[in-house]
Amino acid sequence: MTLEGSGAAAIGSRATGADGSGAPRLVREPAKVRPAARALRREHGTLALVPTMGFLHEGHLRLVDRARELCGAVALSIFVNPTQFGPDEDFETYPRNLDRDLDLAAARGVDLVFAPSPEAMYPLPPTITVDAGPLADRLCGRSRPGHFGGVLTVVLKLLHLLQPDVGVFGRKDFQQLVLVRRMVRELDLDVHIEGAPIVRESGGLAMSSRNGYLSDAEREVARSLSVSLRRVRERFAAGERRADELEELARRTMEAAGAEVEYVRVVDPESLDRVGEAEADAVCAVAARVGTTRLIDNAALGGPSSLDQAAAPR
Repeated sequence: MTLEGSGAAAIGSRATGADGSGAPRLVREPAKVRPAARALRREHGTLALVPTMGFLHEGHLRLVDRARELCGAVALSIFVNPTQFGPDEDFETYPRNLDRDLDLAAARGVDLVFAPSPEAMYPLPPTITVDAGPLADRLCGRSRPGHFGGVLTVVLKLLHLLQPDVGVFGRKDFQQLVLVRRMVRELDLDVHIEGAPIVRESGGLAMSSRNGYLSDAEREVARSLSVSLRRVRERFAAGERRADELEELARRTMEAAGAEVEYVRVVDPESLDRVGEAEADAVCAVAARVGTTRLIDNAALGGPSSLDQAAAPR
């Protein structure tokens, strides 16, 4: 599959909904989304898919923007996937507001919204699933066993149902992005996986639907994740290459602000192996709890970063 030239042709060529308006077509049933996606691809040449769990924010909408740059039509999935939540996690309370999401999707030019129910996506108890392999056992996977198997299973189902040319995923969920790319490569799926930059609030906090759980005081603590990453990048730019020193700097920064640190790791961007001596493409990944809310963030040690555009308290 090639995408050369598709982005230039796609910009400004927004498809319209089935009623001829700017509203996206809403499809709730898997059996109906396949022909709907096929029709969009046939009419507009290429199709991009942006998988989400809904409760959209600007981070999701920037993924839509990137999808529009790459393809002639854009589909957005909204599905809170039960198989990626553990028994003590927030599946039941995860924020949902489909009407609001549809308004935001329409304003950003989405052509098709696929919003199935859990019963539609899993009509039988899922016994045949994707084994996420050893890359899923580190970083977030250490505290969320089975999580990435659930993620990859639903992503595979979405890619199979809509058959997009491009799948657009945010870099904030870095381990997820690595695993989706690995699955696509190993299973020979005919789709390009595009990783889009992290979108941050004005204070540097990475945008997340779970940020809505934070109180004002907790939001100040949560900003320590991006502050720690900025300090790590500054220390790397000053010549520090020892990963353990960079990790300790990030840990101290978050703990001093009151965050409960789950992990700090400087890892290889492909294998997710912890490195000893860091290079510019190495990624510092962090996870911490602020109150009852679990947050993640990451940044490459060198090169441009979303942290450069977001001011954060020192």
